[in-house]
Amino acid sequence: MDKIKIAMYWGAGCGGCDVALLDIDEKILGVASIADIAFWPLAVDAKLKDVEAMPDGAITLTLYNGAVRNSENEHVAKLLRKKSKLLVSFGSCACFGGVPGLANVTNREEIMDYVYKQTFSSVNEEGTIPLHIAKMPEGNLELPILYDTVLMLEDVVDVDYFMPGCPPTVDQINQFLGIVTNHLTTGSPLPPKGAVIASDKTLCDECGRKKQVKSIERIYLPFEIDIDPTKCMLEQGVICIGPATRAGCGAKCLNGNQPCRGCMGPTAAVMDQGGSMLSALASIFKVSDRESQLSEDEILTLMSQVKDPLGTFYAFTMPKSIIKRKIKERKKGAVKQ
Repeated sequence: MDKIKIAMYWGAGCGGCDVALLDIDEKILGVASIADIAFWPLAVDAKLKDVEAMPDGAITLTLYNGAVRNSENEHVAKLLRKKSKLLVSFGSCACFGGVPGLANVTNREEIMDYVYKQTFSSVNEEGTIPLHIAKMPEGNLELPILYDTVLMLEDVVDVDYFMPGCPPTVDQINQFLGIVTNHLTTGSPLPPKGAVIASDKTLCDECGRKKQVKSIERIYLPFEIDIDPTKCMLEQGVICIGPATRAGCGAKCLNGNQPCRGCMGPTAAVMDQGGSMLSALASIFKVSDRESQLSEDEILTLMSQVKDPLGTFYAFTMPKSIIKRKIKERKKGAVKQ
């Protein structure tokens, strides 16, 4: 069999997904035996012009990691979609917007103003802000356009498969690469289009901690108490996003005695991960018998126990949520920033 071509691109993200692919260790040799790398900026010297020169569909498999944050991310996403037979949203940022998606509480103008005019990270007395096109004696310099809104990969191109995680686990990667390899070598079928390479269950189904208490009186940050490694995090008052999060990661954070932050995203049954988790948390507060009698001050006191609600409930899924982004109300109505 002739070798296939695979590609990987790093959009708006931290780069951990690129490293995760290397974490499959010796199994990467099996990939190398059937595939050549057509494009992977982190690992090989290949240029966009090389990809542009390829016939459409010449790349068998592309793993796109990172959110779509600027015009370059979108251009490369559309180019790789055109040149690839299979395109995978690889990692939480590509699947849901990820941590970069929290920038949707602001906009490009506010970000540029803060970074270049208000902080002291660099000397910028003139308040110069990067331009898309800067005319220089040697010619024009071009920078990508930073978008107001952080997008998921599926917002800009058609996606074949989704592999969530921050980053995806070695087991997920090996499982999918095995499926693709078997398809190419033996003709076995691929998963249905749109499949998520992870469990359909919630993380609570995968977690081995004991669940007994059904109510809590207050919320703690993880460093504020000695967490019992055998008991459910929520029942100890520590917010764990497990009830609203897809399983498939092996509960690694919980095994390390830290709460789940939700990087695997919602299950198919959950419309909004943050909203689902808020509902789950509200159901275990010891207020159900007097909920209608709570004063506004008491409600605010309860709510204040949740530090950074947005970063807690939507750490990885703001662009995929019902909220999607902050909107600013103007005199003529509510319009997106």
